[in-house]
Amino acid sequence: MSTSTFDAIKATSTRLATDLEAALDADVMAILGPIVPGAEHKVRDAAELTTNRRRKLAVVLSTPGGVVEIAERMVGVLRHHYSEVIFVVPDVAMSAGTVFAMSGDAIMMSYFSCLGPIDPQVQRGGTLVPALSYLVQYNRLIQKASNGTLNTAEYAMLTKLDLAELHKFEEARELSISLLVKWLTTYKFKDWKITETTKKAVTQADREARAKDIAEKLADHQLWHSHGRGIPMQVLVNDLKLKIDDYRKDPDVAGKIDHYFSFLTDLIEKQNIPHLVHTRQFL
Repeated sequence: MSTSTFDAIKATSTRLATDLEAALDADVMAILGPIVPGAEHKVRDAAELTTNRRRKLAVVLSTPGGVVEIAERMVGVLRHHYSEVIFVVPDVAMSAGTVFAMSGDAIMMSYFSCLGPIDPQVQRGGTLVPALSYLVQYNRLIQKASNGTLNTAEYAMLTKLDLAELHKFEEARELSISLLVKWLTTYKFKDWKITETTKKAVTQADREARAKDIAEKLADHQLWHSHGRGIPMQVLVNDLKLKIDDYRKDPDVAGKIDHYFSFLTDLIEKQNIPHLVHTRQFL
């Protein structure tokens, strides 16, 4: 990429980010791509370079997921610099991306946006694999073995499964659930004071119970059937009872989100960038 091309890209992306910041009254940080080691360093560098910082940050997030421990580190960075963090999901935030988004004080989506099951991904043979798929398969084989219906091929599969690795998968699942419960309770549910139907005072135990119910449903492989299945805003609101703000209700905000996100996704595709973190002062 030539210097003149980079300068033009930087100028346009800065302008679009600044326009969105004015519309949301928040600093804007885009995080696009998988949540893998190294992403947290970009987020830290971008946050530390931001000057004239507002108290609120809007994270424009698009990710297929990744490693939940990296999401945890990114949350630590963002909360160190900002007292309020909201997540804007124009497209998808899957798996660890869903857990990450649940650390926000608010989540903004549209009818097209999707979160996903919190099926954590772990490193296996140099690649990321969905942990719950292995656990479901292992439990199925164990059940068949206890029933005496395990065939020879399935027995061979069972003996190849590494128990230490399965324990690692279980720990990844429990970490995803515990982080989601912690973050929902601490941030998103902090202003939930009275129940909508009975008008009763909401206790800390109520917040934790609601958060745990949402986490367990998002972690239920039998409910969603697929690691890559998108869960749209309507299902999150109606079935999981999760409050989501529909940004398309404000055409001005929606237009600025669309322009900013489209420009960055086009940049990623044309320049073959695997992971991008962007602010008005960081590219």
